[in-house]
Amino acid sequence: MAAPRRLLACLKVLRSSVRPLVSSRKPPVHKPAKWTSVLYTSVASLTGGASLCAIPFREAESLSHDTLIRRAVSLATDSSSTLLSQTTLALIDAIMDYSKAVHTLIALQKRYLESLGKLSPVEEDKIWQVIISQRAQVKHHQDECHRFESSWIGAVKLCETAAEVAFSSGADHASVTVRTNIQLALSQVEEAQKLSEDANKKLTEAKVMEVERMTQYATTLQSNDEEDVPEAYLRED
Repeated sequence: MAAPRRLLACLKVLRSSVRPLVSSRKPPVHKPAKWTSVLYTSVASLTGGASLCAIPFREAESLSHDTLIRRAVSLATDSSSTLLSQTTLALIDAIMDYSKAVHTLIALQKRYLESLGKLSPVEEDKIWQVIISQRAQVKHHQDECHRFESSWIGAVKLCETAAEVAFSSGADHASVTVRTNIQLALSQVEEAQKLSEDANKKLTEAKVMEVERMTQYATTLQSNDEEDVPEAYLRED
């Protein structure tokens, strides 16, 4: 009986000496400062819940209005520069597609003129269908150029406005950057427009050549018809 009692006493001592490894108390919850809650609420009401991630709200108390304006201006210049980049790329691609379509049309018209009098009516009709389809492609790409050019001009004006606001607010670096982007976009579009102007010039020359060649062909057909008429029918009574 003594041995079991000593064993129970040892177990009680061991249990009392072991400390719990995990505390049952929950960690304290730190509530945000009062000004942070007010600021989040105010911004949410102004932006419809959207966050302005580039402005550090938690530091807003220590920042001046000029600093916050300059940061906002940087966002505006970055966004306008992105729009300018996208519209410039779209306009240049449209101009390139238009130029390619014009050169393809010129090649088809030249091939048709060289084949005058050598094609059957069926073959001539097929070529004309291809030419008409290609003319529709030229018109489509021309409309695309006008549409993207309108967006591009709007982006340039937006960047110019953003650059002016940046300069007046003291964000000199942002102003210089966006003006550099404007100059780059202008030069790139100018180079692309040279290609379209050259294509238009060649298209005009091709139309003049087409009129001259068709006139010559019609004159030749008329002369051949007159030669086929018997001489007796050509004499005056």
